[in-house]
Amino acid sequence: MSRIGKKEIVVPENVQVEVEGQKIKVSGPKGTLTKVFPNQIKLSLKDNLFTLSKAEESILARQRYGLSRSLLANMIHGVANGFERDLEIKGVGYRSQVDGKNLVLNVGYSHPIVIEPPKDVSFSVEKNTLVKVTGIDKEVVGLMASKIRSTRPPEPYKGKGVHYKGEQIRRKAGKAGK
Repeated sequence: MSRIGKKEIVVPENVQVEVEGQKIKVSGPKGTLTKVFPNQIKLSLKDNLFTLSKAEESILARQRYGLSRSLLANMIHGVANGFERDLEIKGVGYRSQVDGKNLVLNVGYSHPIVIEPPKDVSFSVEKNTLVKVTGIDKEVVGLMASKIRSTRPPEPYKGKGVHYKGEQIRRKAGKAGK
């Protein structure tokens, strides 16, 4: 049985939740998220506490039980506090900047790479090498961070490239000189 699915979700006071069958709309100070949950999951809201239960005993219901609870908790946390992901850029001449809403990366190619943010996601840059991706949807924030990282993944010899803040890059020794 899922230990994650059994946990109750506390809804903060500044977050409004509307349940219409399997469709949930979560509104808060940062924005609004909507999601339709599968029919195998029953949702109940009572006194600012969300509880999920399985509507049927099947393998599919067990698979979606903990996942649905995590998705709902992330929606509530996102509209209340938001999510952010930090990236670092290392390398000689590698830098980034924000042009309007777009992120412009100069990471060793002959041309700058322009990344347009989706709705409810914003970029900020500090010291030309620290990029912060913020938004209310955890999935979209992580997807944009991985898209930025994939423009120039860190290489193992000098550690140049774009990597997550705090990520350990496995280094290789390189050539053994004579």
